[in-house]
Amino acid sequence: MTFQSADLRNQQEASASLKRRLACWAYEGVILFGVVFVAGYLFGTLTQTKNALDNRHGLMAFLFVVFGIYFGWFWHKGQTIAMKAWHVALVSHSGGSVSQRRALARYVLSWIWVLPPLAASAGLGAKGAEVAVLFTGWIAVYAVLARFAPDTQFWHDVLAGTRLVRRSPKQTRTEQ
Repeated sequence: MTFQSADLRNQQEASASLKRRLACWAYEGVILFGVVFVAGYLFGTLTQTKNALDNRHGLMAFLFVVFGIYFGWFWHKGQTIAMKAWHVALVSHSGGSVSQRRALARYVLSWIWVLPPLAASAGLGAKGAEVAVLFTGWIAVYAVLARFAPDTQFWHDVLAGTRLVRRSPKQTRTEQ
């Protein structure tokens, strides 16, 4: 294994395609279902919440923290489980590893995916299918906006100083 400078690695690692990043994002949602299930069970047990609607703001705050820990930990390591499956890695803008602070900043900034349609839903008093349309529309708009960002990264990556790159598995068939 030879040592490469961050600049050389940055030039060699191409940005992950939009299609690959969105597929990874969707797969991450499936994995987060399990994280929410376990965290919700833990929260309900610890707080002795009997009804799902009781203490829901506490549960939302708890899930926000749990997601922050989940993403902060895995992004600091370079890849979440879904990112490994789709051969996508998170690197700093210079191509190096991501610090815990930068991973946390990316987590907070990534709420751009969710907050605008939530605010619009609340402001419009939207229900059910209307909320789904707002979310779907915003996700499509935000994904298209990546085409206008530097290196076609999502805007929260640009603001956080990170990049999603395509990364082959560490062991290739020739190394086995």
